[in-house]
Amino acid sequence: MLSQAVGYAIQALGYIASAGGKPVLVKEVAEAAEIPPAYLAKIIHALAKQGLVVTQRGIGGGVTLARPATDISMLDLCAALADPITVPRCMLGSTECSDQRCCPAHTFWVAHRTRMLDFLRGTCVADIAAFEARRRWKAAAAEIGIIPHDPTRDPMTPPSGALP
Repeated sequence: MLSQAVGYAIQALGYIASAGGKPVLVKEVAEAAEIPPAYLAKIIHALAKQGLVVTQRGIGGGVTLARPATDISMLDLCAALADPITVPRCMLGSTECSDQRCCPAHTFWVAHRTRMLDFLRGTCVADIAAFEARRRWKAAAAEIGIIPHDPTRDPMTPPSGALP
């Protein structure tokens, strides 16, 4: 499981990416993503120090992505915020995980961790922005009656005959 800070960063950068390069206020991002504003400000500051976002104070200021959304992976966010997933630790918590110092879970954990890292490396902020845009569209469409709201249906699978 990723840290709360990384989860918030992923949501926030997805929202910022959906602004299409226009600066977005941290307060607006926090409100839209339901993240405590002070905590998000600290996260944004850390991401700016790592070169993932650009911040600008004053009128017309806000936060923008420092690179294209397709060039910022979830693993980049994990590394920038020092998420524990970036450290190769033993699943059982004994020491650093290595072939030289194996535990009974080593083979399982190496394969599992590799799959997680591959997913994080292969999923970018643009993917998150697209997911959030679809989710918001579907919620708005359900609210005005274009598509029926069905809480048992996967929210990312459009009903038959619905617009994308």
